[in-house]
Amino acid sequence: MESRKRQSGFTLIELLIVVVILGIIAAIVIPQFSVATTDAKLAAVQTNLGTMRAQLQLYKFQHNDLWPTEADVVAQLTGETDIAGLTSGTGFGPYLLSIPDNPFVGLATVEAATAGTIGNDTHGWFYNQTTGVIQADSAGHGAL
Repeated sequence: MESRKRQSGFTLIELLIVVVILGIIAAIVIPQFSVATTDAKLAAVQTNLGTMRAQLQLYKFQHNDLWPTEADVVAQLTGETDIAGLTSGTGFGPYLLSIPDNPFVGLATVEAATAGTIGNDTHGWFYNQTTGVIQADSAGHGAL
């Protein structure tokens, strides 16, 4: 009588089933990471906007109810100014250590809202001197 030795191991079908299951799990999990990344960027940009808007309000309060100028907004917020907003003065500021990066586009630049197009992803922030509004250029997410 001939005895056969049974070989242990996985069959091709078993391996294929495991690969298919892993593929299904990956298809479910990977999109969740991209949603979490977008949510984190949105939270960061909202925090940055809140900080910058609060500092713009403080600047206006300390400078005779005038907003920083569009041309010098970065220097006026990150340097020392006099009561007229001249950056060569002292007495007020700095209001921010630096302009934060916009996490959607990776830029810390500020453009006059009247001159730029919000949503074109070429600047970090847009500022309107008339209204004191600062918005984020948000890579297809619209103005924030």
